[in-house]
Amino acid sequence: MTPGARASAAISILDRVLGGEPAERALTNWGRASRYAGSSDRAAVRDLVFEALRRRSSAAAIGGGLSGRGLVLGLMRAAGQEALFSGQGHAPAPPGPEETGRSPDPVEALDLPDWLIPDLRDSLGPDLGPVAEALRHRAPVFLRVNLVKADLPAARVALAAEGIATRTHPLSPTALEITGNARRLQASAAYRGGLVELQDVSSQAVVDALPLADGMTVLDHCAGGGGKTLAMAARARLRLYAHDANPRRMADLPERARRAGVQVTLTDRPEAGAPYDLILVDAPCSGSGSWRRDPEGKWNLTPQGLDRIVETQAHILDRVAPMLRPGGVLAYATCSLLRRENGDQARAFLDRHPAFHCESALSLTPLQGGDGFHLSIFQRR
Repeated sequence: MTPGARASAAISILDRVLGGEPAERALTNWGRASRYAGSSDRAAVRDLVFEALRRRSSAAAIGGGLSGRGLVLGLMRAAGQEALFSGQGHAPAPPGPEETGRSPDPVEALDLPDWLIPDLRDSLGPDLGPVAEALRHRAPVFLRVNLVKADLPAARVALAAEGIATRTHPLSPTALEITGNARRLQASAAYRGGLVELQDVSSQAVVDALPLADGMTVLDHCAGGGGKTLAMAARARLRLYAHDANPRRMADLPERARRAGVQVTLTDRPEAGAPYDLILVDAPCSGSGSWRRDPEGKWNLTPQGLDRIVETQAHILDRVAPMLRPGGVLAYATCSLLRRENGDQARAFLDRHPAFHCESALSLTPLQGGDGFHLSIFQRR
């Protein structure tokens, strides 16, 4: 496919996404219907679609409208590549007089939901602008070295032998950032053999901060795919349980645990394993700290949806609190930048549960290199 044809494909996909179809599904359906597109074409179109979603407000202004064509035209104009809209072959038609576009206003330039900007400004202060700019760019690809099977130098050597270049990162002693040939990872022996797992560096830093020790009984209450479950298992010999409200999210966890060389027990009744020495609640949240990975999420979030999320977080914390033994630790984490989901939620929990006190808190933003994350560690008296 020519660059112009890739732009046309991205336009058609974005129109479906703007119409309500999830981006991953729209991309998959386009790929199945476009057998002529090679792997490099599919990757390029995917990158263009997600770039447009990250910069939706500013690209729409520059391109002259909130449509697939407007978004891609805006991206091309901003990059000095408007000539791709030539109308030749499979390229998009040249811009018409109604598509002159304009410079984004200050709010549009942030590429954030306008209704949420006051909350984000209150939460981030002077970092709002730099964080917004970071969220407009593609996220780095991070790996966690599985200390059960390899140390960090050995993992780097194994990856390098397959042409995958990496560098260390100061946020976590187990983190590697891929700097070359990231697309080779999932076919690599290092990945298939469980030496490394895909995991954001901030997510690793959250697990690093947990007071884990051999022999502890631990529950990962909102386990999802199990990334933090496996990271905890690699740090200490634990009696480890994983639970999720939607068990299908954990479908791959047994195989991932086998590959990593660790043991995890999946449970749909976490109360049955109580009392626990430590419970991790990686709660459902706005996902605002990871919007560069999921740019759809920021445009789909609504004020009513955020209210429901905050209520769900409080409900989960109230549910797990009685499952801790006296002296046990409750770790509350979100990948959110919003004070309402982080510090305010933590203070509200302490107000409802005077038997707990806050031991420590950690807040990270994309300015530290990884996703935005918050961690509050409570101890039961």
